[in-house]
Amino acid sequence: ILYMDMWGVREEIYDMARRISTVGYYVIVPDLYYRFGKYRNSFRDASGRMMSFAALPADAQEKQLSAMRRLTDTMAMEDTRTLIEFMDRGEPVLPGPVGTIGYCLGGRLVFCAQGTFPERIRAGASMHGVNLVREGDDSPHRIAMKGRGELYCGHAEKDKFSSPEVIEALDESYTKGPLRYFYELHKGADHGYALPDRDIFDKQAANRDWESIFAMFHRQIPPHFGA
Repeated sequence: ILYMDMWGVREEIYDMARRISTVGYYVIVPDLYYRFGKYRNSFRDASGRMMSFAALPADAQEKQLSAMRRLTDTMAMEDTRTLIEFMDRGEPVLPGPVGTIGYCLGGRLVFCAQGTFPERIRAGASMHGVNLVREGDDSPHRIAMKGRGELYCGHAEKDKFSSPEVIEALDESYTKGPLRYFYELHKGADHGYALPDRDIFDKQAANRDWESIFAMFHRQIPPHFGA
C-alpha cells in the first residue's frame, strides 16, 4: 500500500508505485480524499517543478491544508482495512504479509497501519512523516509499538517534523518488542526531499531510502516471481 502525501494522488505517486511494481509487488495507491470529492492541487515554479509547501503563498497553503485537516487517522485505517480485505480475496494479489510506504501525511499513516494490523503488515517505510509523536495513546509512535516486522524512517535534517526530540523519542520507543525500527537522517535534506517532482528533491537521500526499503521488503515480504 502506497500512502499519498498531503498533496493527494497524482502521476508522481503513480510513478513511484510503478517503480515498486517492477521488482515484483502488487501496489495499491488509495485516494484518501475521496470522501471530500475530487481533490487535486498542483502548484509549480518557473522550472515546472512542484512547489514545496513553504514556497507557497498563504492562501495556497490554506487550500492545501483543507482536505488534510478533514482526514483523520481513523478514516485512513478504515480504508486500509478495506484494502486488506480486498487483497485477502486472492487474485490478482498473492497471499502473505503486506508492506506500506508513505510520505508526509502518508508517513504517519504507515506508523498507524503497522500497529493497527500487526498480523498483516510486516514492513513499513515512512519518509518525512508528519506528527509522528504527540500526546496521548493515539500517537502514531505508540500505535506502531504494537507492530511486528520492520519499520524504516527517512528523516530530513532540516525538517521541523523530524526534530532531534522526535527522532530520539522514536528511537527509544522500539528498543523492546517484536518491531525492528531503523532510520536514516539525511544531512542537508528538507521536508519533501523524497518526492522526485519536488523543488527540493534530494536524489541521493531518496536513493538511499529505496535501498533500505527494498532490502527490508526482501526480508519481510519477498516477491514471488512466476507464482
